[in-house]
Amino acid sequence: MAENTHGDDVLLQVKDLKMHFPIKRGFFFSKQVGTVRAVDGVSFFIRAGETLGLVGESGCGKTTTGRLVLRAYEPTGGEVWFRDRKLGLINIPALQKEQLHAMRQNMQLIFQDPFSSLNPRMTLLEIVGEPLFVNKVAEGKELKDRVAELLRVVGLRPEYMGRYPHAFSGGQRQRIGVARALALNPQLIVCDEPVSALDVSVQAQILNLLQELQEKFGLAYLFISHDLSVVEHISNRVAVMYVGKLVEHATTEELYTNPKHPYTEALLSAVPKPDPRIRTDSIVLTGDVADPSHPPTGCYFHPRCRYRIDRCAVEEPVLRQIAPDHFISCHRGDELELTGVLGQSKLSN
Repeated sequence: MAENTHGDDVLLQVKDLKMHFPIKRGFFFSKQVGTVRAVDGVSFFIRAGETLGLVGESGCGKTTTGRLVLRAYEPTGGEVWFRDRKLGLINIPALQKEQLHAMRQNMQLIFQDPFSSLNPRMTLLEIVGEPLFVNKVAEGKELKDRVAELLRVVGLRPEYMGRYPHAFSGGQRQRIGVARALALNPQLIVCDEPVSALDVSVQAQILNLLQELQEKFGLAYLFISHDLSVVEHISNRVAVMYVGKLVEHATTEELYTNPKHPYTEALLSAVPKPDPRIRTDSIVLTGDVADPSHPPTGCYFHPRCRYRIDRCAVEEPVLRQIAPDHFISCHRGDELELTGVLGQSKLSN
């Protein structure tokens, strides 16, 4: 398969994905004066049944990337290849309306805010059952039985299906969102900061639930988060974004113990260490995050990088493979010895 360069077990492959939002001014905002490069040439892949964590600072383009995969936005450029169980291998940006509707049954979204994502005027039966009704999968008693089953699967009692969202806690509301995402038996779920609005103890419950569901139904996740501790817990591989670009992409263990990009090292240095005997020397990045409407020349990260050389300011690095399943976008990635989370020096006992 020419489009797939990572094996037949790849479910989703994103190639050079771009989303450039126009900046308009003037009378009725009719004149375009610039472009915001929210996503600027992102490439990654997700294998069937695995979780890819997508991390980075706020505003780096994580959520936009997730919405582009679902084609909630029309991308400026790039390809999103998906191995749909019914349609076969498809390029999502090129799909017509009918094919797009069919494809979306196999790709679902879990939102960040479990309250605002649920219609307060609808009961659980209506919220969870809506995808089944709209897609003509079930109706009547069959729909009600299916909703009851989904509620049991996510740890809620079927008797709750007549209640409204305000009657539930934040963790319970997120379980409702998970049940809705599962309704059509999808292959891939985009999880957009699904636990960031929850208490820490509830976060662990939802993460464990997602892992149990993944094992039970063979789901693949694109897990978007800014919390590297959460991403480490749930992800098989991790991709790091900076100002619309992917700077590193590796297996979780490899990225956390052996980072090869200076930005990844800085992010990992801020991860809280549960062992008080571990010294935590956080790397403080100087300067401001690059402006996606006026990015710097060369490497976008070079104004804040303590390892930069002259080449970094004039030549943009490309994402390249340096080891099996390890990709970086850095001119010096092969030579730098960077510190990961498990590489911190320890106090003697």
